[in-house]
Amino acid sequence: MDLSLVIPLLNEEESIPELHAWIGRVLLPTKWTYEILFIDDGSQDGSWKVIQRLEQEDKRVKGIRFQRNYGKSAALNTGFALVTGDVVITMDADLQDNPEEIPEMVNMIREQHYDLVSGWKKKRLDPTLTKNLPSKFYNWTVRLMSGIPLHDFNCGLKAFRLDVVRSIEVYGDMHRYIPVLAKWAGYHKIGEKVVQHQERKYGISKFGIERFIRGPLDLMSVIFISKFGKRPMHLFGPLGVLFFIIGFLILAWLSYQKLVVLEYGIADRPIFYFGILALIVGTQLFMTGFLAELISRSADNRNEYLIKDRVGC
Repeated sequence: MDLSLVIPLLNEEESIPELHAWIGRVLLPTKWTYEILFIDDGSQDGSWKVIQRLEQEDKRVKGIRFQRNYGKSAALNTGFALVTGDVVITMDADLQDNPEEIPEMVNMIREQHYDLVSGWKKKRLDPTLTKNLPSKFYNWTVRLMSGIPLHDFNCGLKAFRLDVVRSIEVYGDMHRYIPVLAKWAGYHKIGEKVVQHQERKYGISKFGIERFIRGPLDLMSVIFISKFGKRPMHLFGPLGVLFFIIGFLILAWLSYQKLVVLEYGIADRPIFYFGILALIVGTQLFMTGFLAELISRSADNRNEYLIKDRVGC
């Protein structure tokens, strides 16, 4: 299989047939073998019936239907585990991602040997105040914290080598940070391509104001997990030892004052309680790191989601 397309969707019955036809017009002349995997993330409209009909008409179409809405990250994570193409494309089903960009992105993976190519919607057609300005600030923050020089981390249109998607786990709202996850998995050749942003033709956006709250929290999570997910003791251990030593030294000094200098009123000093607190916090941090190490050694690498139905796979 030359190419796999992973397309998560939620209530997009009007756009799915147009997207399928558009992809066909772009890819059929290339002579590539390809598959289209639609992930129905708990749609309440007729999206699944449309996918079933397309699968009957075109055997390159496959579909997974979740029991309920798990989110875009869950859909991508499930799709990444199932696809087989040498190059994997992700895109949204709302017709805002342009399939005409796919051949050039595939060539960047094959000929320029990129691990990942991310789309950049340089000219966005979204409202400036509610989407464009927050998006610019978000992308600037992620660039600063991750060191990856991308302008648009959250663009749904991306191309990957197959081994890249096999090496990362996407959950929560981590789909925004796939380039960061790929970098921390050891894939450093990450490119960018300016892509055309299409206006939404059907329906409404599925992402609300809560993304501004979840985004920064997920960024902190992905940085922590990327650096310390497999070795949490490297974070909690030194902090625990530091606090424990501070608390021990304070209490040792106070004990010297009490037993040798015979100074009274030691328990009335604020530093006495600070020493006890530091000793307790140090012990708790060290035990947290120890327990986290045990959990990280036994935890499964991929989340499992309840699949209600599937076609073609």
